[in-house]
Amino acid sequence: MTEHAEQSGLLDRHLAFVEALRGAGLSVSLAEDIDSLAALGAVRWGDRAMVRDAFAATMVKKQAQRTTFDALFDVYFPAMVGNGVTAEEGDEAGDGQVRDNASALVDFRDRLAEALEAGQVDEAELRRMAAEMVGVFGAMPGRGPGLSSWSAYTALQRVAPQELIDKLVAGLMGEGADEEDARRRANRRIGSFTAMVEEDARRRIAEEKGPDHVAEVAVRPSIDKLAFMAARRADLDEMRKEIFPLARRLATRLAKEQHSRHARTAPLDFRRTVRASIATGGVPITTHHRPKRPHRTDLVVLCDVSGSVANFAQFTLLFVFALREVFQSMRAFTFIDHVHEVTGHFRPGADPVDVLSDLAAATSHAALWGRTNYGRAFTKFEQNHLDALTPKTTLLILGDARSNYSDLHEDALRRLAGSVKRTFWLNPEHERNWGTGDSAAPAYGEIVRMIECRNLTQLSEFVHDLAW
Repeated sequence: MTEHAEQSGLLDRHLAFVEALRGAGLSVSLAEDIDSLAALGAVRWGDRAMVRDAFAATMVKKQAQRTTFDALFDVYFPAMVGNGVTAEEGDEAGDGQVRDNASALVDFRDRLAEALEAGQVDEAELRRMAAEMVGVFGAMPGRGPGLSSWSAYTALQRVAPQELIDKLVAGLMGEGADEEDARRRANRRIGSFTAMVEEDARRRIAEEKGPDHVAEVAVRPSIDKLAFMAARRADLDEMRKEIFPLARRLATRLAKEQHSRHARTAPLDFRRTVRASIATGGVPITTHHRPKRPHRTDLVVLCDVSGSVANFAQFTLLFVFALREVFQSMRAFTFIDHVHEVTGHFRPGADPVDVLSDLAAATSHAALWGRTNYGRAFTKFEQNHLDALTPKTTLLILGDARSNYSDLHEDALRRLAGSVKRTFWLNPEHERNWGTGDSAAPAYGEIVRMIECRNLTQLSEFVHDLAW
């Protein structure tokens, strides 16, 4: 291959990488694209970590986007190539490849446990073992058209590294760690190794089908674009970390906008303006305005905490309460088929982890019959908590509007909406799914404004508008 062809191939790979970042929700402008190329001229191309950090410094705007960036970087600029580890001995197949069998599985699990238990974890060795694990236990030969020959899920199911946690905890406690610290460290090591396995599977699939295929179907969007209902446990941990910084940024933005709006709409203070003009020879260069009491709304939140929408409801509640100073007053209620007030769980200065744990425990009070029933929840709220609503209240309903084909009691919702200033319904499902199956979104949407809210970005945009 000529030098020109190599440069052309590298440029094409770079452009594809930038497009993949944009497709995953990172807003990489043309100027940032050019900056990244300039940064590459200032680093050693032989140092992959330095190249990755140069790209990240010029393209990533939010820490929450770094995980997605790293995953795509690994796909377009992989650290390794080839089919993984080969057997040095015990080659049963005769072709140099280790085969997945009971003996190989026991041997690998023992070696993995030993590597994870080491006082000083060797990351390079763990990456080599992750590649071996996918190559041996994640191989899916002979699959049909369009299906990949490699599966991180299959490898993880076979080896089950999570089952090694108790063994790791015992080993760490033997080194002097207390149980809580040992379990935390063990979970962190297992989580890190699992990520290495997923990374290697993506690398192999990219070699097999091309990086664009992996970027489209296998790399999850950035955490602020990830759908609440598609989030895994690790994603939820990242969202939890992002909630309060996101709320603080939004609160700062709202304060600036309110100040600017106040400057434009507050009545002129003629006396202060004339007095200030003395310093400029009687010319009123600087105008002064009378203080204007900022408008803040009363907010009541009523949210479904059943099944897959529970994470959406809890994070939305946490985000809204992180902005409580923006609102005049706030009360929150949860339901499955029975309504329960949870306002008391949101204490100023409370740790978000504790708040979410308390909320999760409180959901047990929200189910009387065990099945989501929006109609019953609206009726019970009207009977028991109508005093929470006033003509100045904004009512916010959270849920997917799936009511198990029960009586919707639209009349109860209509009365609730009629007793407040305005009502919004945030639905974590994609709008294309509204009205399918037992979804009552179209029926309820005729009474109140229903808004798609599937990720942190949409949630932030809505709360910004709500605060006005």
